[in-house]
Amino acid sequence: MSQRVLITGGAGFVGQWLSRAMLERGWKVFAGTLDGPPPVPTLTPSETSAVCWTPLDITSGESVQRAVETSTPDRVVHLAGIAFAPEANASPIRAFEINALGAMRLLAALAPATGVRALVVGSAEEYGAQDSSAYPIAETATLRPLTPYAVAKASQELIALQACRSTGVEVICTRSFNHSGVGHGDSYLLPTLVRRVRELPKSGGALRIGNGKVIRDYLHVTDVVDAYMLLLDKGQSGEVYNVCSGQGTTVRELAERVLKRAGVSAEISSDSSLLRSIDVPILVGDNRKLRATTGWAPKRSIDDIIDDLIHAAPR
Repeated sequence: MSQRVLITGGAGFVGQWLSRAMLERGWKVFAGTLDGPPPVPTLTPSETSAVCWTPLDITSGESVQRAVETSTPDRVVHLAGIAFAPEANASPIRAFEINALGAMRLLAALAPATGVRALVVGSAEEYGAQDSSAYPIAETATLRPLTPYAVAKASQELIALQACRSTGVEVICTRSFNHSGVGHGDSYLLPTLVRRVRELPKSGGALRIGNGKVIRDYLHVTDVVDAYMLLLDKGQSGEVYNVCSGQGTTVRELAERVLKRAGVSAEISSDSSLLRSIDVPILVGDNRKLRATTGWAPKRSIDDIIDDLIHAAPR
């Protein structure tokens, strides 16, 4: 049956990929956005035309209410927020206003409705630094957020689960680990590595990275979208699910793979100016709960992400 779906942050990286998947299902997609269709779309022109671009300012209760009334959704995916952790950490109050209180406004607007299922997308950063024996980390781990970004996302999750318990809105939460693909912002790690490799002189030069020992768990954006679609269908209300590969890769290994996929030889050097003042050393998740609930399994690899980014990069 065709569904009416509201995606907050619909013009963003994941929002566009999710819109495509929903359009392919024949769903009516309302993409909440501050500024209309994205200036650099991942969607094709026909897909962009098929989406209902809906004004939505997550910091305004009135704007959120209007977007909900316009879309009258059966399903909601909450992606709106400051996604780039350093930006959030530089403005903690703004980050909390958008990333935590935004969810409160949205779920308050949904509360009177019946039968709405909302997927609230959180972050693996909520886990913070854990004992090495805890990895791959499961949803039962105690949250130890280290940064303002992580605190805001953990607060978003608490707000969402409280709304589920008190208002009856069906809410499923994720703690999503790193993911990338075509359309991902240039400030993020893998797109940045691809850009730096493409800018290297033919003689090779040096590829600059920050802390090469940091370990991250990466998924292709299409596998993340598959997980979100399955959770909308099969996720249990009031539960939290890791969306992750279960495999960890160091930043240095990622840099080596980008060089290999691009066919470039270069030295890898650590640049102190690229180090973050607070960085969780390891973030690798346990995805067994997601698999057991939905039957999901990742189909794409890190090399697929890198290849897609290389082929999409301006020449």
